[in-house]
Amino acid sequence: MEKISVGVLGATGMVGQRYIKLLENHPWFKVTYVAASPRSAGKLYKDVVASKWLIGEEIPADVANLTIQDANDAKLALGKCKFVFSALEMGKDEIKALEEAYAAEGIPVVSNASANRWTEDVPMLVPEINYSHLDIIKKQQEHHGWDKGFIAVKPNCSLQTYMMPLHALIMAGYPVKRMIVTTLQATSGAGYPGVPSFDMIDNIVPFIGGEEEKTEKECLKILGKVDDDKIANASLPQVSSTCTRVPVIDGHTACISLEFDLPQDKKPSLEEIEKVWTSYKSLPQELELPSAPVHPIVVRHEDNRPQPRRDRETEKGMACVIGRLRPCNVFDVKFVALSHNTKRGAAMGGILNAELLKAKGFFDKL
Repeated sequence: MEKISVGVLGATGMVGQRYIKLLENHPWFKVTYVAASPRSAGKLYKDVVASKWLIGEEIPADVANLTIQDANDAKLALGKCKFVFSALEMGKDEIKALEEAYAAEGIPVVSNASANRWTEDVPMLVPEINYSHLDIIKKQQEHHGWDKGFIAVKPNCSLQTYMMPLHALIMAGYPVKRMIVTTLQATSGAGYPGVPSFDMIDNIVPFIGGEEEKTEKECLKILGKVDDDKIANASLPQVSSTCTRVPVIDGHTACISLEFDLPQDKKPSLEEIEKVWTSYKSLPQELELPSAPVHPIVVRHEDNRPQPRRDRETEKGMACVIGRLRPCNVFDVKFVALSHNTKRGAAMGGILNAELLKAKGFFDKL
């Protein structure tokens, strides 16, 4: 099968680098175009990132000698790639306008950025959960007069710690009314150079700007439904979150308590909940997408798991790992969940979105 040529916008940043590395030897996609800020444009990729390559392995050889283009000029990508991954790091208004400029040129955008997450006709995808939201893309194209281009985004990285367990319970007939979520988020979530070392060593920072609002609200769009020409948010669950930064490099952890929206005699037992989670599979698993985990949710029974260093690479970094499932004295149950924030929560999650789009025929016209 001939691979689809793809571009990476913001290719020199941490998430952009992760895209470059994860796409090395991908069975469907090949990086043929890299773009970044004007100050990097015109230089070889290897020369710009050599001193700040963060992935721990060599820069992929087929990308190292690509010349970086100015990400601000969408026309430069024409003829060089079929679609782009957006890992742009700039103001939200600038990102929103730029992603729309690429789509207007007929270049689909699979984005990690938050700028279009609340655009009513842009799907915010967790492929196991809301693949049906792809139906809105046709309306999005009609709204803008786009033929081939469109925008699809992924949600905030912290949501990956609880969205699949939540969805699994809802699909099994156990709707959730309320949740309390406390996140312990890795420093890589702040990008590079990120949080100053003096603030993180021997410390926990109990605030991440904008993170709690994302954690509380984005889940409602993901669980919503396509309603004519927009995505209508779900009304439940109500989520209250506290988001903290901890001295861990990769792997977001969350402590979660939830209350079911059911009469007491209809609520699931701990054994039933675990069975729902361990048997959970969805469309990415049915389609056998290259980046999809075979087991999206993994339950551990040790008293001291999950742990970022031990569990973040489970299922190639694409699983949600759950432990300490137990009764809650205030709500119904509580547990600890872990996801890899720069894989499932960032670049590899974006690649899985692109794989789903390809499998469903959205790149056929390119």
